[in-house]
Order: sequence, then C-alpha cells, then structure tokens
Amino acid sequence: MNKETFLLTGRRVIAREAQALTLLADALDESFAEAVALILGAQGRVIVSGMGKSGHIARKIAATFASTGTPAHFVHPAEASHGDLGMLARGDVALVLSNSGETPELADIVAYTRRFSIPMIGVAGRAGSTLLRESDVALLLPPAPEACDTGIVPTTSTTMTLALGDALAIALMEHRQFTPEHFRAFHPGGKLGAQLSKVRDLMHGPDELPTVVTGTPMSGALLTMSQKTFGVVGVTDENGRLIGIVTDGDLRRHMQGLLDLTADQVMTENPLTIAPDALAEEALAVMNGRKVTCLFVVAPGGDGRAEGILHIHDCLRAGVA
Repeated sequence: MNKETFLLTGRRVIAREAQALTLLADALDESFAEAVALILGAQGRVIVSGMGKSGHIARKIAATFASTGTPAHFVHPAEASHGDLGMLARGDVALVLSNSGETPELADIVAYTRRFSIPMIGVAGRAGSTLLRESDVALLLPPAPEACDTGIVPTTSTTMTLALGDALAIALMEHRQFTPEHFRAFHPGGKLGAQLSKVRDLMHGPDELPTVVTGTPMSGALLTMSQKTFGVVGVTDENGRLIGIVTDGDLRRHMQGLLDLTADQVMTENPLTIAPDALAEEALAVMNGRKVTCLFVVAPGGDGRAEGILHIHDCLRAGVA
C-alpha cells in the first residue's frame, strides 16, 4: 500500500477541481444574471431536474434554494415521464442539468416546458447541445477535464454544476435580503437552529423574574433568590427599572451584617444585560467571557424594565455551545 501515491492522487484531484471552479467564475456572463432575473420573476417554484450524478446535484441545489428563500423541489426525469410532469405548472421555472446536454431521459421535461411555455434554464457542458438550444437561458460550463485521468467519471463537471447552483442561490438570497432570522425559520432543528436561536426564544419571562424593589431588606432578597433558583436577584427602582443585581459574590463581600442591609446596599450597579433579539450564541459568549451564569434581558431603548432572564443552562439545553 503506497500511502504517498494516495496522497498525491488526492491533491491532484482537488487541485484539478479547484482550477475548474476558477474557470467557471471567469466564464460567468450575462446569462447568469438572466437566470437569476428569470427565477426572481417567477410566481411559482423552481423545478430542478437531472439524471444520474446530475440528479444528485439537482437534489442538493433544490434543497439549497428552498432553505434560502427560493421555493424549489426536485423532479426525477424518469418519474416525470410517468405522471410527475404534473408537478410543473405555469408560473414555475425549470432548472435542468445535463453535462452532455443530450440526456435522453430529460426529453419529456424539455418538451413539456416548451409546450406549456414554462421558462427553462439549462446547464450543460457542451455548446450547441439540445438542452442549451432549447433553453430560454443557457448556462454553459467551461471546458475542464474530469478529475480522473480517464476522463469518464463525473467529478469536475458535477463540482462546477454544484457551485453554479450555490452561486444562483446566494445571488437570489442576497437580492431578497434573506436574513439569519429567515434562515432560522427554515432550520429550527439541530445545531444550526440552536446557533440561530434568539435570547427571547430561550429566556424565562416576567413571571419568573427574581427581582425586588430598592429598599427591600436582604432577608427578603435572599428569600426571592432562593425561590426563583437562578442564584441572583435583580434590584429595581420604584418605576420597575433594573438598576442592580445581587449575586453570590456580592453576598460574600457583605457577609458581616448582611441581614442588616438592604438589597440596594449590597447590589452591583449597572448589571450586564442582553437584548431579547440578540442571538443566544452571543449571550453565551458574554456569560463565558465575564464568568457569570445569568443575564437579565432588557430591550435596548426601552424603559429599562427587565423582560426576562437567561441562564447559561438554558443555552446548553438548547444546544448552543
């Protein structure tokens, strides 16, 4: 087993595909912009189709579109010939992939789009191919060798097609001003959804706030701290504005004669807070950086009232880490 040979092969393949992507970037022209405009003008969905390896790429492109604000789904060309052509309708745009541009299984989809005036964007690697001739917008992949020395395994060509799909999706996303908040709506589960969670999604609301008003004896503040179980108690003025916080550290610093003091005599003024619309990941970074376990949630520009409280365990339970 020659490990050095394996390593050289891997590097050659990646370098060859990287070179092809550079060629693709340089080859983009007005046709790319026309494809983006065509999709933006569609009232329906983007129907993505391809056969074989192009089909696998088509599925991924459809998924990327759908998750970034462009409604899309994949239609298998063989299934399309047996009833799934009904998934294409006026108002849709077809995005059809074929490296050769002559894939016979795509014939029915191409014919259907022409018959019912459904705009079609064709992606192929051969100029003058049937797919590109029939397309309303033709996206021609630049000539680049496949990654294998035999030149028969779809590798470089599928990499370029996938990158082209990503480029279309991002161009559409940026034009629509698709925000992380929109993205999270499509990704509520898993690590990605957790990272995009907002503080208001995880915080404990007003009913659970551990707060006392200024002038409250420390005996009362300690009772509230114990009952609410966050390990802290906030101190508010007579208008309900958060002005301080009492933590375990404050208790230790005022241990002597603690019960003779009031909460505002013990508290730390101007406590750390977080906005309700901040990402939970940001709140976790603040807590880790300042070595605290809780943050009161206060809306910026408001009246200074706490809207909730976030504990570091809330972030960890949600998978924000």
